[in-house]
Amino acid sequence: MNIGLFGGTFDPIHRGHTALASAAEEKFRLRQIHFVPAHVPPHKQKQPLIPFLHRFTMLSLATAEHKTWIPSLLEAPGETDKKSASPNYSIDTLRKLKATLKSADKIFFLIGIDAFLQIATWHEPEALFKECAFVVASRPSHSLADVANALPESLRPKSHVAQPFEKHPAEGDLVLPGVTVHLLDGVHHAISATAIRAAVGAGRPLTKMTDPAVADYIKKQNLYQS
Repeated sequence: MNIGLFGGTFDPIHRGHTALASAAEEKFRLRQIHFVPAHVPPHKQKQPLIPFLHRFTMLSLATAEHKTWIPSLLEAPGETDKKSASPNYSIDTLRKLKATLKSADKIFFLIGIDAFLQIATWHEPEALFKECAFVVASRPSHSLADVANALPESLRPKSHVAQPFEKHPAEGDLVLPGVTVHLLDGVHHAISATAIRAAVGAGRPLTKMTDPAVADYIKKQNLYQS
């Protein structure tokens, strides 16, 4: 069975996230997609986030009509967690999920290209590529060489091998020893938490950015108010 793992801050979940999930589900016949909101994201430890409970609730609202989309508590804060709690590393989350699956199940890690381009700086990145295939929401401004050069150094192709990739847009599949990356073009949405916060501050509607139920929750809970 093919399983999707989609991690992030989801602060809040928006249409860019759901577009990637829908495209990946269809193309790779994913039977489940586990959406995992991070409690302490490693690369955003100094960035203020709204409480985990709000982010998980919005995630639950946005996925409610999709039977195969599962809001996950794999990175939920524990009862003893403090502000200094350890960051949630993706490799640990992946292994926790994998422990609940059958050995024949295959995991597809869903991610946007901006985050993927930082993958070499992640905790145990080589192990991540060993454990799963990646599905990356691409965009026309990036080439296949950008994707190849973002790999951890031990998995990165030699420069003479990657050079021809510079003429190819970041689409299709990149398969190298120890690496499988599937690139989905046409699913990137220029939506961000920053844009959503700005829209809230300006009193603009959010339904073009996120699910109506999420937009309603943001309004009722007075979230993202300056």
